[in-house]
Amino acid sequence: MDASKLFLFIFASTIAYTAIVARADLPGTWELLVANAGIASMHTAVTRFNTVVLLDRTNIGPSRKMLRKGHCRYDPNDAVLKRDCYAHSVQFDPQTNQIRPLMILTDTWCSSGQFLPDGTLLQTGGDMDGVRKIRQFTPCESTALCDWKELQDVELAQGRWYATNQILPDGSVIIVGGRAANSVEFFPPKHGGAVHFPFLADVADNQMDNLYPYVHLLPNGNLFVFANNKAVMYDYNDNIIVRNYPPLDGGPRNYPSAGSSVMLALEGDYSTAVIVVCGGAQYGAFIERSTDTPAHGSCGRIVATQPDSVWEMENMPFGRIMGDMVMLPTGDVLVINGAQAGTQGFEMASNPCFYPLLYRPAQPVGLRFMTLTPGSVPRMYHSTANLLPDGRVLIAGSNPHYFYKFKSGFQTELRIEAFSPEYLSADRANIRPVLEETPETIRYGEVFNVFVSVSLPVVGIVEVNLGSAPFATHSFSQGQRLVKLAVTSALPSGVGRYNIGCTAPPDGKVAPPGYYMVFAVNQGVPSVARWVQLVS
Repeated sequence: MDASKLFLFIFASTIAYTAIVARADLPGTWELLVANAGIASMHTAVTRFNTVVLLDRTNIGPSRKMLRKGHCRYDPNDAVLKRDCYAHSVQFDPQTNQIRPLMILTDTWCSSGQFLPDGTLLQTGGDMDGVRKIRQFTPCESTALCDWKELQDVELAQGRWYATNQILPDGSVIIVGGRAANSVEFFPPKHGGAVHFPFLADVADNQMDNLYPYVHLLPNGNLFVFANNKAVMYDYNDNIIVRNYPPLDGGPRNYPSAGSSVMLALEGDYSTAVIVVCGGAQYGAFIERSTDTPAHGSCGRIVATQPDSVWEMENMPFGRIMGDMVMLPTGDVLVINGAQAGTQGFEMASNPCFYPLLYRPAQPVGLRFMTLTPGSVPRMYHSTANLLPDGRVLIAGSNPHYFYKFKSGFQTELRIEAFSPEYLSADRANIRPVLEETPETIRYGEVFNVFVSVSLPVVGIVEVNLGSAPFATHSFSQGQRLVKLAVTSALPSGVGRYNIGCTAPPDGKVAPPGYYMVFAVNQGVPSVARWVQLVS
């Protein structure tokens, strides 16, 4: 080998080694859970039985998972399969990595969902024969055979495609917007049906940008509704706009230009709610079908409950379209999935964003984002991210094609992965708490005790936090919520065991009724969660 070739070889080897070391030094780890889930999950939700419901759409042709024998779907209007014996929804058990087919009858393409107070998953709308459908999935133990049920005696008042669901303080669900649906309605249905909500029409542009609005229930009982680049505080009881927030700079933020949004953890006296909106596509990318227009990297943060508040701006390390923002048990936010160029839509994005980010709300502007270990699987259009009770984040889906396609640059993705934040690293195992005892049910304002064990002595406060199980789809987790409970100091109750006094949330405005994951968090390290039902 001559000197010049030797130099090039050494230079290339050094660059490759440096890249490997740089990746290895970043926090977080990845693992492949299932190589073939059978479907590409467009919508994902974690149930109180620690199973995961994955849901695609029906009119997509053959999936890679068959329905149980004798359970085919017959639809004479399906242009692809009149007799469809393939599953388009499955149940995944993270404990065993087993997949069980579920049967969905009508089209759930770009639909919405939310868990009801009894733990039943409410699923609404879609396209074609599913646009006004209401479905329910009552979860069960992983060894049982629960399945989807399509309600026959009730339907949506207006067709809902690309809508958003949010559970309310009384346990009912509001369904907001959808394509050509500038209205809201409720489940259970209220007299009068759909209620006109002109804000959605006002913010629409010629590429829509008002679909899948970001809806957050504020602790004052009103809704924060964000669409395109504007937001309002909405009193859904009287159908009035309480407040118009300042526009958010940086272009459109909702479908088809969506970044993502999250409400930060509620804590203290629960009177303050902070909303964060990150990323998005440049206006016009959707109309022009531009796959290489750089995505925005800006984020806006606003104290939604503070009068006259304004957006505080900061930038992510990467521009990102179609990212997911996942509330972690600690109150930090994981930003994951998506692309760095293009827009939402079939085959309309490029340059996958492999690097997750950790958003640390307590840090000052400019120091809030930490870059984490990159993945290797492109998670583009129609991908999801959900917090699991063990603290990992489940990553599923990605199908930027109209049908399943496995020989393209960004193939239909059937793999399920898990990302483990740094708090699950082995060097923190001795401070990871174990939740040994929690109540199965708690009432608003109730004082109760939990018992934890920790290998090393507890130093400081052990948090006890309630995390909801949202319905994740299209870069937004509908109903996502983290509530930090008021707690006492951890009192010794045996060797390595501690008793923590907790006070439940005061009302349904802070935490709507339903099942929550209870995490104990010691020095930034969460326990495996236990489920508790919050009731009035």
